[in-house]
Formats: sequence, C-alpha cells, structure tokens
Amino acid sequence: MEGIIDSLSTYGYIILFAYSLGGGMVAIIAAGILSYAGKMDLHTSIAVAFVANALGDSMLFYMSRYNKAQIMPYVKKHKRKLALSHVLMKKYGDKIIFFQKFVYGIKTLIPIGIGMTKYPILKFNILNIISAFLWAVILGYASYSAGETLSEASGYLSSHPWIAPLILFSLLGSIWYYFKVMTTKKSK
Repeated sequence: MEGIIDSLSTYGYIILFAYSLGGGMVAIIAAGILSYAGKMDLHTSIAVAFVANALGDSMLFYMSRYNKAQIMPYVKKHKRKLALSHVLMKKYGDKIIFFQKFVYGIKTLIPIGIGMTKYPILKFNILNIISAFLWAVILGYASYSAGETLSEASGYLSSHPWIAPLILFSLLGSIWYYFKVMTTKKSK
C-alpha cells in the first residue's frame, strides 16, 4: 500500500492530467484526498485538473466540429444519448456546459454534440474554460475538506470489502437505468 501511495505522489500529477482529459472526477477527488494526506499539493492538483479538463473538452468539440464523418462510427451506438445531449442543450442552454462536468455518462457526449452544431467556437471555449476552472476548484476543495471523512470511509471499506462492489454496482445501475429511461423511444 505504501508503494502505491509513493508512486501516486510521484506520478500523481501525470496520472491526474491524463485522467482529467477524459473527465477526471475520480482523479481530482483522489488528488484532493492525497493533498489532505500531504502526498500532493492541492493548488497544483487543481491547476493540472483544470488545464487537462478544459483541453479535453475542447479537443472533443473540435474533433466533432471538423471530423464529423470520422467520429460518427464511434458514437453510432450512442445516437439516443447524443440526441439527449441536444435536447439538454436546447432546454438548459449554456448552463449545460457547466453541469456536464459533474454528470457521469454525458461528460464526453455534450462537447461532441455541441461540436456537431453551429454553436460559436469562441463562446464554447470561454464557457468551457470557466466551467473547467469551477469544476476543478469545487471538487478539489470539497475532496480536500472531506479528506478525513473519506479516509475513514476508505479504512472502513478496507475492512468490509463486500460493501465497495455493492455501492459501485448500485451507482452504475442507477446511471444505466437513468439513461435507459431517458433515451428510450416513447410510444405514441
């Protein structure tokens, strides 16, 4: 266990950057906890996660804007989720760029969906940068503040290993059920 923590504190920023390109919620929370434990620096972790998250969403936006034909085979199985992202964009407008940072399952689809529309590039980039900054600061400081509680929970889960899979499957099942219900065709 000590070896894992040492390698995380050594390579943690690289792992945080790579993971934050595609989402990074778990990584910034882990970085906040490691910062609480004194293994990483909180402000550096927030900065790394912010830059990577903003860059990752911008890359998804640009890929879908300028390479629609090449990206369509990858999102073909997710047509209904992509349609849901368009509906959410119409319903919530610019606020969806902020909220998608916190919602697992639509994190990558929203920038792809927005990129396929005629949404202004400059406006997306400005809102994406602001949203990524707020996302990193909120999750970084929240996980740092909850570091003691989360460390105690981790210790409890270590002594009761059957609880973690139960929580994980419940969470994943809830997310799956939500998207199943939201993307199912309604009969007329």
